[in-house]
Amino acid sequence: MKTGKNKRTMKNKQKSIWVFGDYRNYYQNRVTLQLISKAVDLARVVDAEVCAVVFGHNVEEWIMEYTAHGADRVLAIDHPSLTSYSTENYLALIEKLARQRDPDIILIGATDFGREFAPRLAKRLKTGLSADCVGLDIAPEGLLVQIAPSFGGHMLAEIVTEKHRPQMATVRPGTFKEIPHNYERTAIVERLSLPANLPASRVRVVEYERAAQKGHTIENAMVIVCGGRGMGNKNNFKKLNELARLLNGDVGATRPVVYAGWADHDALVGQAGKHIKPKILFSFGISGAIQHTAGLGEANFIVAINKNPQATMMKIADVAIAADASDLLNNLIKELKKRIRE
Repeated sequence: MKTGKNKRTMKNKQKSIWVFGDYRNYYQNRVTLQLISKAVDLARVVDAEVCAVVFGHNVEEWIMEYTAHGADRVLAIDHPSLTSYSTENYLALIEKLARQRDPDIILIGATDFGREFAPRLAKRLKTGLSADCVGLDIAPEGLLVQIAPSFGGHMLAEIVTEKHRPQMATVRPGTFKEIPHNYERTAIVERLSLPANLPASRVRVVEYERAAQKGHTIENAMVIVCGGRGMGNKNNFKKLNELARLLNGDVGATRPVVYAGWADHDALVGQAGKHIKPKILFSFGISGAIQHTAGLGEANFIVAINKNPQATMMKIADVAIAADASDLLNNLIKELKKRIRE
């Protein structure tokens, strides 16, 4: 699939891949660092510079973080008026910078913020945007290949923005691994002034309160017990929580299970939910639709339990057990409790 029809005026300058820095929920959401890591890989192929863009007040900590995790350059605007996020102001700032510097690629996390911010920016820059990508690559001709679910999640589309620039994509948290923190890395840091002609914001933040967060997130869990419709009913599904506690893990769910009210949306794994990277994934009663498997990412070892030995999930698993998911779950819980008592 190709987007765009107008030609871009080529300039004799180094290409630049921008990653927009969203640090507001940094300790639970590492998507900016993950995107910088992927940008480093892409930059090697197209001989580009990786540039992190950060707005806010007292942002020095984030400048150092983005440098330590792979950015070659950081564009920072630090001002008290940017303490609270403003869609209008942030858009005006990055639009102005993009028009001045002409980045080749802009990557933004597919968070609640990114879903609001990225489409508006793409519209202003008159370019295309691939949303909720599950992969990025570089085509032989040097174009960014944006891999995203399509047709209700039943297919993966490879999208390129052939003419328009910048090439833009949002990517779900957990899709890529971040580069380990390197205290010795250095980057070119440009501390830019706040433009005097920012549009007057039509929205004023009176007060905000951060929602309580769990001490961990499913994206970072080492053991995940995931359940699908094959669990039969809500009561059977709830027993997955008991197994997760015994294994010191977390519980995930498929989209039909969440829509049925068996699990909260925070447990959703897949195209419309979380991307996970556990060391061990237990898959109970899950067929393996692409909407779900798109979020399995880098699971090291998968154990699948399903009545249907031909289910997709059984084929991609490291260990496949053809059995009733609920019956096997009960037996496994019973055996684990017995071993703990011994």
